[in-house]
Amino acid sequence: MTNTFENYGLSEDILAAIKELDFITPTPIQEKVIPHLLDTKQDLVGLAQTGTGKTAAFGLPILQQINYKNNHTQCIIISPTRELCVQIAKDMTNYSKYIPEVRIVAVYGGASTENQIRDLKKGAHIIAGTPGRVLDLIKRKVLKIDKISFLVLDEADEMLNMGFKEDIDLILETTPKEKQTLLFSATMPPEIMKIAENYMKNPTEISVGNKNSGAENVEHFYYLVNAKNRYLALKRIADINPDVYGIVFCRTRKETQEIADKLIEDGYNADALHGDLSQAQRDHVMQKFRSGHLQLLVATDVAARGLDVNNLTHIINYNLPDEREVYIHRSGRTGRAGKKGESVSIVHSKELHKIREIEKTLKRPINRKQVPEGKEICMKQLMNMIDKIEKIEDIDNQIHDFLPVILDKLNWIDRDELIKRFVSVEFNRFLTYYKNAPDLNISEKSDKDSFSTRDKGSRRRDNGNMRFTKFFLTLGEKDGLTKLKLMDLINSNDSLAGAEIGKIEILSGYTFFEMDSAVEDQIIKAFNNKRYAGKRLKVEVKNDSGRKSGGFNKGGNERGGFKRRDDNSGGFKKRNDDKDSRSRNSGKWGR
Repeated sequence: MTNTFENYGLSEDILAAIKELDFITPTPIQEKVIPHLLDTKQDLVGLAQTGTGKTAAFGLPILQQINYKNNHTQCIIISPTRELCVQIAKDMTNYSKYIPEVRIVAVYGGASTENQIRDLKKGAHIIAGTPGRVLDLIKRKVLKIDKISFLVLDEADEMLNMGFKEDIDLILETTPKEKQTLLFSATMPPEIMKIAENYMKNPTEISVGNKNSGAENVEHFYYLVNAKNRYLALKRIADINPDVYGIVFCRTRKETQEIADKLIEDGYNADALHGDLSQAQRDHVMQKFRSGHLQLLVATDVAARGLDVNNLTHIINYNLPDEREVYIHRSGRTGRAGKKGESVSIVHSKELHKIREIEKTLKRPINRKQVPEGKEICMKQLMNMIDKIEKIEDIDNQIHDFLPVILDKLNWIDRDELIKRFVSVEFNRFLTYYKNAPDLNISEKSDKDSFSTRDKGSRRRDNGNMRFTKFFLTLGEKDGLTKLKLMDLINSNDSLAGAEIGKIEILSGYTFFEMDSAVEDQIIKAFNNKRYAGKRLKVEVKNDSGRKSGGFNKGGNERGGFKRRDDNSGGFKKRNDDKDSRSRNSGKWGR
């Protein structure tokens, strides 16, 4: 027997509203959560990816149980971002379309506090809010949640990642002991378990899929390229997928803006989303993206958290995240509502260990794909254009008025030649750009071999003209530093990614390592005064005069002759994420 929403005993008003929204068959999370909330008052921990229908899973049974004759707040739903908060309030409003008595209010940062206070004073049965604004309104004594029956923490792991733990603790302390607490999360890190232990009573755990695993409808791939070719690979990924609609994740605000600007300059429908944008700019970008006027949104993780956009075809990791759980959150933004999606990563050889670690968390392989060559891309773009021409149904009748002149002008050209000319007008830019385009793929096997050779301490000085510089770093084992973490630290800077690493010797309080001498200046700039595990770093060049080429001197300046490198800035210059001037082109998709 097919399960339907009618089987749960929901009211006719709710059923009528969700029928208009084409809700017919419950999703797996809805099948498990709805009956639990209708039948028991037991707390619940729900583990499911974004886009699995969580809002309806908790929203429908809560709406069923609200006492609309009582004007006080009976439910508060806390979520990490303004966008998700607004979306939840909108969804709850849609579900209660035929319940005129219900009042639902959204409270969030970046909007008028006075307007939200005015709405709250009119009374609100259900409140959707972000942690900071909720806490602010509680302190102002205009938001009272001491009589609530339901508390929902949505995307709880995201809220912790964004640093809201203290706010959440303070909010939870103002709620009554007798309430039903519902915690929803895509992953189950230790911090979430602590919240469950501290604020929930014997919660039932409902899980859809495996803990900390990715969405089932998402395929995972990676492309292996030299770090310097990362942007070229991104363009080829976009070009081989003419109908791409996705998010490109970068590491920093500055890089996000730079990549978006490059894409716009190269003719792609793209824009940036990061923390330096004003709320008005952010809303404008998101409106364009949701409406489909942008095909690529280039974003940081913080800026993209809580985005609720349907029908994304791709998540593109321009940089892999440092945490495996962040990768899962990124990839969970595609493959929603039963649709297929792809999560692709552009990596270089020294990031392959991250791919293997993510695979363990996903519990599925991340397969390597070859970066497409120019001929393959041209064929895909050509067939896409021909398909669009073939499928045109609504041809403007006004063109008939011009046909006699057009036919007379072109009657000397035969059919085949005419087709070639029309295709060339639209397509020559691709043929020109990809003519003699190089192969961007690199060998995984050879890179693995060279990595293992370097790891064993080989200098590779006799293989060409490679020359290494020794560096002293004020970070060691007691700071939690390992070889892999040091290499991640090096590769997190694009100017160093792919550079040769020689011998690494990690001691208790400091480290010696070797790098290609060609990147000596970049090392100094990348490391000095940067923080790691709360400690300010310092790196110095080790003077090797009078010593054997293979040894390390573990002493200081007097014994080993450290050579202080003084740049004009006094060493390392912190990267500034300068606010962009935000000049924008409409940008035709293509090149």
